[in-house]
Amino acid sequence: MRIRYSTLKDGTPVKKAVVYTQDEHGINFNDVDSEAVYITDQLKANGYDSYIVGGAVRDLILKKKPKDFDIVSAASPARIKKIFRNARIIGRRFRLVHVHFGPKIYEVSTFRSLKNGPTSNTFGTIEEDVYRRDFTLNALFYDPQKQIVVDYVGGIKDIKEKKIRPIIPLDTIFTDDPVRMIRAVKYGAATGFKLPLTLKWKLKKQSELLASISPSRLTEEILKIINSSAAADIVEALETFGLYRYLQPNASRLFHENADFRERYIKSFRELNGIVVSGENSLKKGGAESVESRTQPQGWVLAALIRDFLEDRIEWTGDSAENYRTAFMEARKFVLPMNPPRVEMDHAVRLIFGEHGITIKKSRFTERLRRPFHLGEEAETGGLEEDPPQPALTVQTSKAQLAPLAEKKRKRSRRRKKSADPQQAGVQDAAPKPLLPDAKENRKPVEL
Repeated sequence: MRIRYSTLKDGTPVKKAVVYTQDEHGINFNDVDSEAVYITDQLKANGYDSYIVGGAVRDLILKKKPKDFDIVSAASPARIKKIFRNARIIGRRFRLVHVHFGPKIYEVSTFRSLKNGPTSNTFGTIEEDVYRRDFTLNALFYDPQKQIVVDYVGGIKDIKEKKIRPIIPLDTIFTDDPVRMIRAVKYGAATGFKLPLTLKWKLKKQSELLASISPSRLTEEILKIINSSAAADIVEALETFGLYRYLQPNASRLFHENADFRERYIKSFRELNGIVVSGENSLKKGGAESVESRTQPQGWVLAALIRDFLEDRIEWTGDSAENYRTAFMEARKFVLPMNPPRVEMDHAVRLIFGEHGITIKKSRFTERLRRPFHLGEEAETGGLEEDPPQPALTVQTSKAQLAPLAEKKRKRSRRRKKSADPQQAGVQDAAPKPLLPDAKENRKPVEL
């Protein structure tokens, strides 16, 4: 273990951080994402200090597989974009850079200062940036080249003692950003760490601040929760602190009205946890991660949110198309204020119908190319009045219903063939028009 110092104006050394070596922090370099290492390598080669930061470092220390790797650097967003051709600057107030490697996206940010408080948007140094972060276990900086962890706030000690400790003072941590309440509970439930009594008291006292959060940010947090391997424990903890009613108010209301619904709802998430954990274990054992698994829509995850609700509301006999339309609209309303992409909600509803032996094929609506949905963007909230995607053909479709469609298709095919044949269309090959010379090549200088 080494100590990193800085000096005051009079030259007096001041302890700033503790530097842990690989033997002390225990991170296995083979578990670190190769593209994240490449990004830090390139930034350092261009003269900018760069580290892997946040939850990825925490998970690596806890011997878990990180969901994503975030990077922080001394380089400005504009400079980062110049270094990486596959990069895109996002955000208006807090400008970040997304570096794309196939379906993977790596978020690269710039050190921020404390000039205007923890929410400052001015660039700064690593010593300032660390005090803008929410909790100590997320404020660790990992250098993959030197394989060291730089700890300014005692994060590794808190991880060893299994406790969640905020960096920002309790008086302002949640008023500056109420979403930190969700994260505090999520970190505690996912790691099994304890929340201090003072932190618990603040969570219950200031929970109403979450009412002002935009649907897009709530959607982002819900997707992170249901994609984690501890979704059931997180949902239960959020409900205990009275926070889940801001994420999923309809589900939270049913928890109190129907104990059986709550039990089934949590069970669905535990089954989802098993799927996520089995996938992570497969990767740890060297299993290949298919392109399909990395790009699969969120539909199978969203199904855990709506399955038990639809089981109680939908009639699974009768007209499948009409039942599907009803289920889609009811599911959209049930998950509010969350507003996931329509195509993924469609996927989730079709999966649940499939569990009942009813096949709902993809509609033409879901196959259209749509504008990509980014979690950082503001989600639309007024789309519920639109018609749900119309199912193509259900199991009840008969040959008699298909006959008129097939006849129309044959007529269109004959018309296309006729128009493509000049002799049948009665059109003679026209003489080719002489090509005009290039205007730029024949341009004459103007005599003055």
